[in-house]
Amino acid sequence: MLTLPDNCRDALKEPIGIFVKNDKELLKAIKKEKYIVSVGDQVTYTLIKHDIEPVFCIVDYKTGRGDIPKEHKELIKSFAKKTIVVENPAAAISDDLWTAIKISYENLEKGSVKIEVIGEEDLAALAAIFLAPPDVTIIYGLPNRGVVIVKSTEEHKKKVKEIIDKI
Repeated sequence: MLTLPDNCRDALKEPIGIFVKNDKELLKAIKKEKYIVSVGDQVTYTLIKHDIEPVFCIVDYKTGRGDIPKEHKELIKSFAKKTIVVENPAAAISDDLWTAIKISYENLEKGSVKIEVIGEEDLAALAAIFLAPPDVTIIYGLPNRGVVIVKSTEEHKKKVKEIIDKI
């Protein structure tokens, strides 16, 4: 398990990819992406609501520290051909979460997957970016700020590795 120490939290406040502030910008920016992975409930809900199907999503049915609205949860719950449930504490990436992400990438062509996290998915974007094969775009939210779009590039993987190496 990887656990984020308090002195590394500031490194996660800066977006790793392209920062967008609203749904319109997001939808325009990802229009031609082949494989999309969404990390977070609000991002996942926004994509599904606009008929964009991520190859997999990672959700915990929370926003901030509260539950997401019932209609958001129902829409997300109805998504995906397969669901994987994992436990993951706050400020960490459990071995089970890491493995679920890895398996989801290995099976991109088999249909959509939803990774439901019992606990928190707050660092899941790091693993999703680090493990991503080419042609994948990861989308994650920055709470109360907007959304980050990250293409799977060596540069982005290097940035994530620098953070993971500190954990």
